[in-house]
Amino acid sequence: MTHLHIAITNDDGINSPGMRAAVEAAAGLGTITIIAPTDQQTATGRGLTGDKQTRFERIEYDYSGGTAVGYHCPCSPAQVVRHAMYTLFRDRRPDLLISGINYGENLGNMVTCSGTVGAALEAASHNIPAIAASKQTDIASHHQYTEQDWEAAVYYLRMFTQKLLTRQLPADVDVLKIDVPDNANEDTGWKLTTLSRAAYYIKTIENPDANSRVCDFKTQINVDVARAEPGSDIHALAVERVVSVTPLSLDLTSRSGFPDLQSELSR
Repeated sequence: MTHLHIAITNDDGINSPGMRAAVEAAAGLGTITIIAPTDQQTATGRGLTGDKQTRFERIEYDYSGGTAVGYHCPCSPAQVVRHAMYTLFRDRRPDLLISGINYGENLGNMVTCSGTVGAALEAASHNIPAIAASKQTDIASHHQYTEQDWEAAVYYLRMFTQKLLTRQLPADVDVLKIDVPDNANEDTGWKLTTLSRAAYYIKTIENPDANSRVCDFKTQINVDVARAEPGSDIHALAVERVVSVTPLSLDLTSRSGFPDLQSELSR
């Protein structure tokens, strides 16, 4: 597989231990090129934001398997990926893009807010198969590099990286979103899941009013076990405690029947 080309990005910044774990997961499976934000870009979604006057800075990225070429700039993950597609990868496109491993699980109806998922979707829009990998952590770890055991996340990311490098996903599967529970090991197992319609993260604030600052809100995890949809990503990780693998599509079209919708809108 050494002829294959793997791009790795994230939304936690190029110095994230989670990115190093992703590189270790892909080590030996192909040529690795790292493209990443310079700094923390959590919750930037697929936004094309950042310093538009910047350019990539090249670095040598050492890991246990050798040295990879890395590039970074102070932009959102999706902007980094898009810029790389038109510059670094103009002549040699990646066979796969890995986004992660993210500090914090990306579940439910807010995944489009995730920079990890946003980078993967941006790659998919350029016809590059992509994985968005996340590890369950406490909320305090979402914006700082806390000590984590990455072993299980590396194991499952490597498993699915090997699968995507050796076979083609079915039509309409553009990204695999992988979320690994914090207590997972090689025996935990995984299951295919749907994207929950529920909110996994919620914002709370005491005495909110028009003068409340955005930074005054606190993020909390909101899991109603009784209402978690069986088969969903939230149910798999939070209730069943297995690795959730959710196929995502660039096609955001509603699955509602068009004749019924046409009839309702024409009334």
